[in-house]
Amino acid sequence: MSASAGRPLTILVSAVGAPGAGRLLRALRENGEREVRLIGTDMGERAIGRHLCDAFHRVPAGGAPEFADTILDICQREHVDIVLPESSFDLEGLAHARGRFAEEGISVMVSSEEAIARANDKGSAGELLERLGLPTPESYRVQGSAAVAEAALKLGYPDRPVCFKPVFGSGSRGFRVLDPTVDRAHQLLNEKPGATALRLEEAVELLPAEGGPELLVMELATGPERTVDGFADGNGIVLGHAKTRESVRSGLAMYFVTLDEPELMEQCERLIAALGIEHFFNIQLIGKHFIEVNPRISTIVYQEDFNLAWLGVKWALGLISTDEAKAESTKIRPGRTALRYFDQVEFDA
Repeated sequence: MSASAGRPLTILVSAVGAPGAGRLLRALRENGEREVRLIGTDMGERAIGRHLCDAFHRVPAGGAPEFADTILDICQREHVDIVLPESSFDLEGLAHARGRFAEEGISVMVSSEEAIARANDKGSAGELLERLGLPTPESYRVQGSAAVAEAALKLGYPDRPVCFKPVFGSGSRGFRVLDPTVDRAHQLLNEKPGATALRLEEAVELLPAEGGPELLVMELATGPERTVDGFADGNGIVLGHAKTRESVRSGLAMYFVTLDEPELMEQCERLIAALGIEHFFNIQLIGKHFIEVNPRISTIVYQEDFNLAWLGVKWALGLISTDEAKAESTKIRPGRTALRYFDQVEFDA
């Protein structure tokens, strides 16, 4: 199977029920160069991508043992050229089976299993950042409520708020701020469900006394949020840029502005090389602190002449060289802004 110019390029995008799926699918289709055929997969029947792709298949959860086999079977039946996963939960299974996909002539846009494990382990990633001399919040890797309380006190609680999150997690799942000044009555009566702040004693009551999931108890980083998006070749960044991350709603940023920050890009280059990341990545910062690395595609700020998602696909298929991809960076316009919003589709069930 090859990406022959004589037929539409067929791209399988997984997790097409994800919040960014609609814009990603539209960007791939409206690439301005070549007709594409989009195959969407998701574990949910009501995924929005079902209505935006040329074909849709419901699949097991990304962590299920049969996930990769199911995706490979769909690729063979749909004559897929390349697989682009959107969800962190889909990465490990696809990485484990990457060689089997390659034997069928199918490219899979994932890093190696080792690189994904390094990036997803928030504790080890923090240690790597320290070794590289990159700023990261002070943290303790612990299990159980007693250890959480001890770590919080070491970090200055209750004189200052701290936070914790699972060592292995995705997005904002499990992230909580420990703040002694939180007004629980105000949360109850005036805020939407899902507030992230609580007092230490409340967290201690909810967490198991011993054992349970590993947690990272951290200094609470403050300041403007930024991310760096791009794709890499295992040795460094091929193409990417920085942007702001603003107006967060339910853990999702809704407003982004492209930035010109060469010093930050140089720092990210060292981090990506040390992790061995391949294909799409997203690095998150708060203030000066590096927070985490996601070895997958995230929200992209598009331009009429710069389509990072499409360029990543072309590069992965060998349709453009690394030098040609790097040259596209001259088109990036600082100040380019993306505003996310809710939309809907109508159909007869």
